[in-house]
Amino acid sequence: MMNFLVKTIANAGALAVAVWLLDKITLTGDSTGKKVGTLLLVALLFGLVNFLVKPIVKLLSLPLLILTLGLFTLVVNALMLLLTSWLADKLDLSFHVEGFWTAVIGGLIISIVSWALNVVLPDKD
Repeated sequence: MMNFLVKTIANAGALAVAVWLLDKITLTGDSTGKKVGTLLLVALLFGLVNFLVKPIVKLLSLPLLILTLGLFTLVVNALMLLLTSWLADKLDLSFHVEGFWTAVIGGLIISIVSWALNVVLPDKD
């Protein structure tokens, strides 16, 4: 359970950095508390998308992953971020990613920051 909590907090931190760095990834809210709550819910949603959908997409795109020596992973990450944005809109969460190239850069930022936070934070169950 602790590992799940740490990974969710790392995802929320990575999403916050992406929102802070990129103008076309928006998170709106009336107060800081609402923004933090929305960010945690989006992080849970992002983790769920990465857990359920990403392995299927990676398996189906395996030839492209091999052909591009893994660079197609950036596209897969962007698609997962766009799917998270779409689901957040359907769930009435105030998180939006505008455009594919923003999602590519955002996915790269989220991957790097999430990796760094997972290295620093403990991951014991």
